[in-house]
Amino acid sequence: MPAKPYAPSHIGSVASTYTSMRIAGAVKTNLVTLVCEELDRLVPLMEAATLDNDAERKTLDDAQRTRLNYNRTRELMIDRIEHVESVGSAAVQGGIEHLEKFLARLMRHSEEAASRDRVSTIKPRHLEIALHSMGKGASSDDEEEEQHEEGVEVRGGIITMTHVKSMSRTHAKMAITDDAAEDLLLTYGDMVSELENDIRQHANLGRDPMYFIDSVNRLSALMAFGWIRRMLMKAADNARERGYSRIDIEQIVHIDPFE
Repeated sequence: MPAKPYAPSHIGSVASTYTSMRIAGAVKTNLVTLVCEELDRLVPLMEAATLDNDAERKTLDDAQRTRLNYNRTRELMIDRIEHVESVGSAAVQGGIEHLEKFLARLMRHSEEAASRDRVSTIKPRHLEIALHSMGKGASSDDEEEEQHEEGVEVRGGIITMTHVKSMSRTHAKMAITDDAAEDLLLTYGDMVSELENDIRQHANLGRDPMYFIDSVNRLSALMAFGWIRRMLMKAADNARERGYSRIDIEQIVHIDPFE
C-alpha cells in the first residue's frame, strides 16, 4: 500500500517558517504535489549513489556526506530529556543537523589554529584554541561574555553579533548563523576602515573632490547601518531561493558589498 502524501496543513506549517507572508490553502495543496515530485527526482538519485558506494547495501543512504548515527543520537537525546517522555524523529534530525554544524565550525577553527602553527595536524592545543574562540574554552563567565560581545567600533557605539542577529530577524525576517554574522561583521569593519583611509588620502592629496564626496557618502551609509540591512535582506532572499531556513555564510560571501 503506497504511503500517504504529506498533509497540506503540515507542509504549510513547515513552509511558513521560510516566509513572513500568509500561505493560501490552494498553495499548500500545490506544495504537497511539488514536494512529492521533488522526492520522485531525489530518491532514485540517492538510491543510485548508495549502490555506487556499496553494491550490496540494502538501506538507502546519503552518499554525499557522513552523518552522525541516527539511533545513537536518539538514544543520547533520550538520556538527556527531563520534562517530556520521548524524542521524535524531527527532533533527532534537528539534533544531528545542529551537532554536525557544531563539528564543522569546531574543525574550521581548529584547522585555522593549526595553520597558524604551520603544522598539518590538528592537536589538542588547537582544539583548545578553537573552543576558546567559540566562547566554550576554560575561561571565566566575564571573559566569555566579553568575547561573545566583541564587535566593530564606529561612530555612535559598537556593532556586535547580537546587533547583527537582531537586525536579521527584524529586517530580513530570517535567522542568521554565527559564522555568517561574524563574517558580515568583519566585512563591515574592513569596509569602514578602507573608506576612512580613502577619505584621509583624498583630503591629504587634494584629489578630485567627487571621489572624496563619494567616499563620504558610502561611509555615511555604513555608519547608518543601512549597508548591514541591505546585505541581510539580499542574503535572506538568496537563502529563500535555495530553500534554506536561515542565512548561512554561503549567502554572505557571494554578495557584492557595494552593489
